[in-house]
Amino acid sequence: MRPDAIIVGAGPNGLAAAIELARHGISVLVREGADDVGGSARTEELTLPGFLHDVGSAVYPLGIGSPFFSSLPLKQHGLDWIHPEIPLAHPLDGEEVVLLRQSLDDTVEGLGADGQAYRQLVQPFVRAWLPFVEAITGSPLRVPRDPLLMARFGLRAVRSTTSVASGFKTRGARALLAGNAAHSALPLDRAPSAAVGLSLMVAAHAVGWPFPQGGAGALTRALASYLESLGGRVETGSPVTDIAELDDARAVLLDLTPRQVVNLVGDRLPADYRGKLARWQYGPGVFKLDWALDAPIPWAAEACTRAGTVHLGGTLEEITRSEQAPWSGGLVADPFVLLAQPSVFDPTRAPEGKHTAWAYCHVPNGWDGDATEAIESQVERFAPGFRDHIVGRSARSPAAMQRWNPNLVGGDFNAGALTLRQTLARPVLSRSPWGTPLDRLYVCSASTPPGGGVHGMCGFHAARAALTRSFRAAPGRESR
Repeated sequence: MRPDAIIVGAGPNGLAAAIELARHGISVLVREGADDVGGSARTEELTLPGFLHDVGSAVYPLGIGSPFFSSLPLKQHGLDWIHPEIPLAHPLDGEEVVLLRQSLDDTVEGLGADGQAYRQLVQPFVRAWLPFVEAITGSPLRVPRDPLLMARFGLRAVRSTTSVASGFKTRGARALLAGNAAHSALPLDRAPSAAVGLSLMVAAHAVGWPFPQGGAGALTRALASYLESLGGRVETGSPVTDIAELDDARAVLLDLTPRQVVNLVGDRLPADYRGKLARWQYGPGVFKLDWALDAPIPWAAEACTRAGTVHLGGTLEEITRSEQAPWSGGLVADPFVLLAQPSVFDPTRAPEGKHTAWAYCHVPNGWDGDATEAIESQVERFAPGFRDHIVGRSARSPAAMQRWNPNLVGGDFNAGALTLRQTLARPVLSRSPWGTPLDRLYVCSASTPPGGGVHGMCGFHAARAALTRSFRAAPGRESR
């Protein structure tokens, strides 16, 4: 049967778009070039048999907090969230460590002299989590439900991380903000890096930093299962190489980045729009390591053993230097490293008594070097003896990440640099940037608002645009 809508790409956004259309009675087909669904949210045995590794994304504060995902019965389709005792630990040298706990009060107490300044920074948004997350996962040009709240956020969002950090007295609080802001892959002296850091800290207190039991693939398998329960179809191993293949569909939604859209659609797009997509700027890539371990990581700071995610980079100044380097074409000897240790909390990830962990650092887009030594040296700095426990290793360069998932252009996990311009014009400045000049063509990837992160909201918004324009349907239920 010919579907009404075809979605190209079965990542979280493509599946989200398909689900929202199917919930409104639209027949949908998702075509995925890989042999499995998930995009960057997949789990594989990369090192040794029985060791399950999240190849791309892994920890999902905006997954559990997504206004769309939280409206779906995903638990009925096999999804269970695991919450580490401590969402995030950020060790400094020796046994000193700063902790981001889900309890705001406990985090404030641990920050000592900066506790109240931290409370003033995040508490308004933690208290108003629902309107806050709805606003940050919507269009930047949409009037928010709570304009005063978002105006307050905006005053911080337009500042750099180094500027906001100047309001703290202690190196621990400054480092905590810097590590969260570094998820943006922006230089920390540029906006809107502070907005990313603040949003992640608020999410930690509001919903935590959990991961799916069994790995990232459990989330996307649950999405695919729910879609199929609605009558939607998914075809894996089915790449689309010519847009003419999809001409029979009333709507086509592309879970692709802008330059990939140009490559697929080509001269069908008006020259001006095509030129804007072709000028899309990709951000730094990542160099990623996955380890099979014969024991937990031997952290010098004991609290790190109870944290799901660990930021390794030392002080604000060290992290600032590290995150500037990829934009200048280089890599520092001691880069900021993002690390997760899921098997400490989820025994399904490794054989009994064994463990998995992963870590990555930012490198120049498309970088062809090897950061293995730099990453493992940073882990060893905060966990002496770590290397002695490695029994298997998988290393992936930016090019390898792109081969695994073509949306990771040059190894960019965010589907485009999160510059201030590309936050507002993602990929173009429009009240409905998910639509294109072609009436039946839409873009639903993380290159559209609200950007990177496994939350499905890019796909949800694109589906709503298609419902309104291509199917002339009333918007229907809100995902609140």
